[in-house]
Formats: sequence, C-alpha cells, structure tokens
Amino acid sequence: MALRLVQVNFKARDDSALGRFWAEALGWGVSSEGPGVTNVEPVGFVWPDPAAVCVDVVTVPDPETVKYRVHIDLATTSAAHHAELVARLKELGATPADVGQGDVPWTVMADPEGNVFCVLEPREIYRDTGPIAAVVVDCADPRAMARFWGEAMDWTLHEVTDDHAMLRSAKGVGPYLEFLRTPDVTVWNRVHLDLLPYRGEDQAAEVARLQALGATLADVGQGDVPWKVLADPEGNEFCVLGPA
Repeated sequence: MALRLVQVNFKARDDSALGRFWAEALGWGVSSEGPGVTNVEPVGFVWPDPAAVCVDVVTVPDPETVKYRVHIDLATTSAAHHAELVARLKELGATPADVGQGDVPWTVMADPEGNVFCVLEPREIYRDTGPIAAVVVDCADPRAMARFWGEAMDWTLHEVTDDHAMLRSAKGVGPYLEFLRTPDVTVWNRVHLDLLPYRGEDQAAEVARLQALGATLADVGQGDVPWKVLADPEGNEFCVLGPA
C-alpha cells in the first residue's frame, strides 16, 4: 500500500487566469474538469505519470494571500536561462518578492495572485526534473516530516538532515518533494498536495494507514466530495484522491 504525489493544488480568486499564468510559466497546457477548476500539465501528458507533478488551480471564495508553507521552485539550466526566465515571468505578471531571503543566488517572485515561488540558479541536482525543480514545504522538523511522508508515499528519501529533507519518485523522474526547516511556520495553507492511490488500492484503507502514521482528518468545508482531506503531523492539509 502506498500513495503518489500527483499535483499541487492552488486556491485562487480566478482559476482560469492563474492557470494561464502557470501554463505559460511552465510551458505546459491547460484543461478543465469543470467550472472553477483549471488543470495545468505538460502537453500530451497522460495523467498520472511520475515524470511531472501537475498544478491544479481551484477558485474559492476570498482566498487569503499570506506567507504559506508550500511553494514551488523552478529549475534553470544556465545563468542566461535564469535571467531569461525571470524576465519572461515579469512580462506574464509575476513580481519580485521579499520574504527576508537576503542576498541569495535564486530569485524570489510572486505570481499574479501573490503566491510566492522561487526561480533557482542552475543546480546539477535539478538538471532532469522538468520545469518544476521541487515542491517545498516549510516545517519545524524535517526529520519527522521525512519519516511521515516517506511512509505515506512510495517515493525515495534522498537526503535528510536537521534542516532539510528531500524525496523523489522511486522512478527517478520529476521534481523533488523537500522539507525545509523554517522558523515561525504559518498555519494557513493556500497551496496543498494531492495524493493518489494506485489502481486497485482502497482509498479508505489508505486513509486509515495515514492516520496510523500520525495524520488526522481535516474539515476545510469540503462537504460531500470524493476525496479525503487530512493533515500531516505538522498540520499541513493534503488530499487523498479517489483511485484513478
């Protein structure tokens, strides 16, 4: 029994506009499964595939814009590519952001709705991830988070220290999931992770397994929906989708 990370979910005021931004930013396409939902994924992508973690943008009433726990890091291949991507993102509506990062080699930006993300300087480890280098979660204890998420998913743990942990699909493709030790971790999550059981696996059994690992059921006003909302041991909300 195991789960896989398939998408990052953004709450938005306008899913269509924000979805178009991220599609242009990543060089991906857009589709929709219904009103208020925009799916952003590689052109020709057959979901689910570990080669990419997709972006799901969902319109919700009055989404808050604050510093939150989950953000995306974008990969670049050279200094010229980094500069070119930052310039293009500004043309698309992104703005420079100051989150107290100081003098760092990467560029911190905010999308048109204020969601913070990073454009990384070239790093060898991200050379084959695709446009999304990593999905990064701020946390108090990376070791504890690596234990929980390593058991929750079938991804491989690549690194763990007191300050940082990294996991990646066991197939060695797609972005990393990283946990970064951060002071003053906020509670509100505007961005969350969606996990998917493998075909033939039982969603209820997976939810029970996650609870045994330390997850708790969460009520975010979701009502009667086919997915289950949980929170990890540090309170990060995530969803377990119905089997594909």
